[in-house]
Formats: sequence, C-alpha cells, structure tokens
Amino acid sequence: MFVMLGAILILGFLVVIFIIGAYNSLVTLRNRYKNAYSQIDVQLKRRYDLIPNLVETAKGYLSHERGTLEAVITARNAAATANSKAAQNPGDATAMKDLSGAETALSGAMTRFFALSEAYPDLKANTTMLNLMEELTSTENKVSFSRQAYNDSVMTYNTRREIFPTNLIAITFNFAPAESFVIDKPEEKDAPKVSF
Repeated sequence: MFVMLGAILILGFLVVIFIIGAYNSLVTLRNRYKNAYSQIDVQLKRRYDLIPNLVETAKGYLSHERGTLEAVITARNAAATANSKAAQNPGDATAMKDLSGAETALSGAMTRFFALSEAYPDLKANTTMLNLMEELTSTENKVSFSRQAYNDSVMTYNTRREIFPTNLIAITFNFAPAESFVIDKPEEKDAPKVSF
C-alpha cells in the first residue's frame, strides 16, 4: 500500500513539475516575442520621425505634387497610430493586422513619393534629401531585420503552444496565439514580366 501511495505521489509530483515547466516556457516565449516587437517599435518610430523631414525637404521642389505629399503624411500618421495600438499588446491579432495594413499603405505611398522624386534632378541632388533617404533606407533595413526576429519569435511561441501536451497548459492558462507582422507588397508577389 505504501508503494502504491509512493508511486501516486511521485507521479503527481512529476505532473506538477511538467505543468510548471510548460507554463514557464510559454511565459518565456511570450516575453521574447513582445521584446522582439519592442525592437520593431523603436525602428518604426525612427522611420515615422524621418518621413515628415523628408516630405518637408521635398515640398519646395514638389509644390504642385501636393496630393502625393499629403498621401505620405496621412499614411505615416495612420501607421504611427496603428503601431501605438500594436505596441500596447503585440499579441492582439487585430492590432497586428491593422498595423500590417497601415504599413502596406505607407509603403505604397512612399514608393509613389520616391518615384515622383526621381523626376526632379535638383531634389535628387539636395544633400539634405540624400542624407534623409540614406537614413530612411538604413532604418528600413533595421525594420526588416527586427520584423524577421519578431516573426521567428512568434512562430516559436505559437508552435510551443500548439504541440501536445503543452497545448493543454496553453488552453488552461489562456495563452492566446500571436500574430506575425507581415507587410504585403503587391509588387513582390507579381511575377516578373520577361519579353524577348
């Protein structure tokens, strides 16, 4: 009887140890993806701060292209607002989808802005404009690297919370799935057109 009771106690102890370990690993992975998002947040804020300076520099050269400049500022403001909401809770799928949509719109507006600026040689030669574009390019690269690290952290967290038996702990303690941060760029999805 003591052997049976001892076996039950040992089994119960092992189950408790497993639950604690699984819970702690889920908390660790959740904190990792939140930290990874904070790295994106820093770079996005830097980019949002650069864009008005870029537009202000271009204003003198592109005064009759007001619609494009306003579209960039509007898209920047929408993206900054969406980023603020996502930064409060990177695990919120709706906030991440809103941010992805806002970033897609901003990327499109910036693409139109850069295409338009190519038609103005004086603007392209402006040292302030060149410096701002170089900083923006550097920041874009940092955003891409940070986004990749975030998405990797989200994938690791989501995988852990979905595999058995950890999924039982995730369900019990309400570990919700995290949303990846994807920016849709239609031009990247289109197949290149080749003609001979």
